[in-house]
Amino acid sequence: QVQLIESGGGLVQAGGSLRLSCAASGRPLSGYHMGWFRQAPGKEREFVAASRRSGGSTYYADSAKGRFTISRDNAKNTLYLQMNSLKPEDTAVYYCAATYYLSDAYYQPHEYRYWGQGTQVAVSS
Repeated sequence: QVQLIESGGGLVQAGGSLRLSCAASGRPLSGYHMGWFRQAPGKEREFVAASRRSGGSTYYADSAKGRFTISRDNAKNTLYLQMNSLKPEDTAVYYCAATYYLSDAYYQPHEYRYWGQGTQVAVSS
């Protein structure tokens, strides 16, 4: 199975940028569909972005479109989430997730089998 470790979170001012990384080990990242989710205090985990195994299809939550970019570097076995124009409402713990099988419900957390431990992102106003 694949193990996932996120990094790159931190405190940033509104309008700033962060790049989150998700390092995979145990299995090649290229064999998995990947997603980014986030969870703010008192809220349910929500979809941010996803990338199909082939790398050809990517999906974004409406809140992320135009600001966030999901990408993968299979040579480094790493998934990325570039976040620009950050807003205070982006504050959350961000998780990467992996699955071998992914239906059209790529936005549902239960579609993903493997999860990282999360990295905190805080955006100040």
